[in-house]
Amino acid sequence: MGADVVDPVLIARVLGTLTGVIGVAVCLGYGLWRFLALALSAAWAAFRTRPPGGSDPRITPYAGPEPARPAYWAGQMWLDARFAGQAAALTVWYLLTRHWLNEVVRRRLLRGRNGQTGELADNGFGRLLLRVLAPGTALAAVLSALLSSVLLAGVALFFAVQLALVLLAALAGALAGRAAERLWKLVLGIRMKCPYPECYRPFPLAVHLCPACGAAHRELRPGAFGALRHVCRCGKALPTTLMAGRRRLAARCPHCDRSLPPAVGTTRVVHLPLIGGTSAGKTMLLAAMLDGLRSWSHESRLTVEYASPDDLREANTLGLQLNSTGWTLKTQGGQPRALMLLVGYGRRRRLLYLYDPMGESLRDADTTRGQGYLAHADGVLLVTDVLAAPVVRRALHAGDAERARQARPADLGPVETYAGFTGELQGLGGRRGRLPVAAVVTKRDALDRLDSLPRPTEPVEEWLSGIGLDELVRTLGHDFAAARYWVVSARAATGAGALDSERRRAAEPVLWLLSRTGLRVGRLAREHREEREAQDRPAAAAGGTRTAPPAPSAHHDERSNTP
Repeated sequence: MGADVVDPVLIARVLGTLTGVIGVAVCLGYGLWRFLALALSAAWAAFRTRPPGGSDPRITPYAGPEPARPAYWAGQMWLDARFAGQAAALTVWYLLTRHWLNEVVRRRLLRGRNGQTGELADNGFGRLLLRVLAPGTALAAVLSALLSSVLLAGVALFFAVQLALVLLAALAGALAGRAAERLWKLVLGIRMKCPYPECYRPFPLAVHLCPACGAAHRELRPGAFGALRHVCRCGKALPTTLMAGRRRLAARCPHCDRSLPPAVGTTRVVHLPLIGGTSAGKTMLLAAMLDGLRSWSHESRLTVEYASPDDLREANTLGLQLNSTGWTLKTQGGQPRALMLLVGYGRRRRLLYLYDPMGESLRDADTTRGQGYLAHADGVLLVTDVLAAPVVRRALHAGDAERARQARPADLGPVETYAGFTGELQGLGGRRGRLPVAAVVTKRDALDRLDSLPRPTEPVEEWLSGIGLDELVRTLGHDFAAARYWVVSARAATGAGALDSERRRAAEPVLWLLSRTGLRVGRLAREHREEREAQDRPAAAAGGTRTAPPAPSAHHDERSNTP
């Protein structure tokens, strides 16, 4: 019988088994770990910082309107993760196709060359053995690529979960920062509003300027640009919350781009417009109130300072006018800029906005509607010139009529002045019934010289009713949540010979209105009022004899930012 025929199936099985054993052995013994090591090294390299001065293709310049770099967790973190994943995947693909299958298997093993060094085997048996190893090595490469891809996918999933947790933590920190600041403002009653004419608009966040380059940051709060700080495009780190130091940055109105005092956003704002007709004495009363607040600050724990250099300049200009002429110039322009003061008592402070509009601007519905600051009013200072009331004029005798004319009475009486703006005040703010009104009768110095009228005494509302202005008293009591009355002489409270008692009396309406906002200064005005009433009682018991005013005290009109 001839030689046995070689069974090809058996040979195929042997070669297949040998190939499988070689593939699994090379994969588990070397290939898998080589794939994983190189892929993870490539992924890690994608996260490493490039040397300074060099370009980094991972970083995409931010071209948005905010001059800050988005926080790493808000964007760049995911780009880096994507670059790392791509680097690992490309490494696995390169090792499989270019290195193992192409270089090691095809160019080396199948040609009888050493798979690592590329050297040709010394004899035919060696070259045959290398060719037999080629299929197993190719299988090892495929298995290594598949297994490493599965393991890398698991690592990527675990890493993505970690990144998501970092993102959630950063978002939680940003939201907590915003919520804490909003709650803080809500508790303190802080509402930010522009004090400038043609604006007066509220805003949730001011524009903050970078102290290094002056760039305007409109979103300087915890958010996508950073939870605790924003990095300006110039590299300067800026705090994102008031508690972290944002209050120290220069701020501007986001609507009109005009400068805001540092206290905006950190202190509750109290808006107080002075309402009165032309020549009713609003500006004189404003000057008297400023001096009166300063007088109170000298004798109590009350602190007063101007909110900005512009406010200090405006107050000094007003003082110079009074010293040179004894009168203030007529208020000009359309809408008034608020004169801003920081008034404090104990640990509480208020940023006081005082508006001194033209009398003509509140004469009818159309002009009153344009006074946007009325929508934010926390109270009203109604400047009342009773000499302009027709019922009072009719009661004056000839000599008193001339004295009243010399006092420059307002163009409209107090009832007509109030009727001209009250409806629009309700329409603009919608909360007139919740506001207090301080009715201040001006020109007491002139009233004291009139024999046709009873001497102004406490309570002022009874005196007003006695001279025929009971309609005004009833209307104010009906329209507002609270109404208080004063009678002052602004001329006696200002200038070089100012009376200290009259200065304090002029500031009492402001203190009372501030006390309605939670600033505990009502006791100051109440004690002074009781002291004044005690002094008035002996005069009333003597028949209301008119007495000469006390001698003026020395008074310097120059104002400083820390009165």
